[in-house]
Amino acid sequence: MLEVIVLAAGRGTRMRSSLPKVLHTLAGKPLINHVLDTARSIDAEKLHVVVGHGAERVSKAIAANDVTSYIQSEQLGTGHATMAAATHCQTDSTVLVLFGDVPLLSADTLEQVVAAAKSGPALLAASMDNPHGYGRVIRDGTGAFARVVEQKDASEDELLVREVNTGVLAAKSQDLNNWLSRVTNDNAQGEYYLPDVLGLAVQDGHSVEVVVTDDEIETQGVNDRIQLEALERSLQLRQAEELMASGVRLADKHRFDLRGRLD
Repeated sequence: MLEVIVLAAGRGTRMRSSLPKVLHTLAGKPLINHVLDTARSIDAEKLHVVVGHGAERVSKAIAANDVTSYIQSEQLGTGHATMAAATHCQTDSTVLVLFGDVPLLSADTLEQVVAAAKSGPALLAASMDNPHGYGRVIRDGTGAFARVVEQKDASEDELLVREVNTGVLAAKSQDLNNWLSRVTNDNAQGEYYLPDVLGLAVQDGHSVEVVVTDDEIETQGVNDRIQLEALERSLQLRQAEELMASGVRLADKHRFDLRGRLD
């Protein structure tokens, strides 16, 4: 069974809005609904959403028979947020963790991560020309995954690494809960980082599969209105070019704007 946890508890302070960040719209649809719809498309049987800021408003907006919401009362990091839902997953399930403000991950990419997690934990990474702000994927001398180090905790050499953690990971439920219970907040932020479960997996003798995407657009998150507008333009341009490739004539692809679906 595949169960999906979507983290949607952040305050979204940089959006400068009373509307919870995950409810801001992209192509006419709330960010989190993009994530949930993609999760459904890969046949996730249960969807668990961790809410915090604007919890009631977010829970109401995503209410559905296949969605259960859990409240993260304190913002203590992504590991802490994941634990709020992971303890409710069946022990024999594969659990995929996503973020409510990363709306454009493709079903194909997520299926690759889930498939990679059949033999052990799996991580989605991206190769970026400008990795500033992202946790770096650190490999050992053989090229195998060793750990993820957040930018604020990284050494000068580690900051040169261009392979970054997208935050998306998958693991067996029983293993994930074990590692989450052992994560500490001994870091620059004083938070419980979700990627630390992968370092614990390596310590326990597991190999971590790294799925790498070269599509930077699909891994982009939204932290402020500037990033939201940039993602909107990227999505609209991609949709316009897909239509043109199928034979549709557009006078100016840069003025194309699609809300909803075009069948």
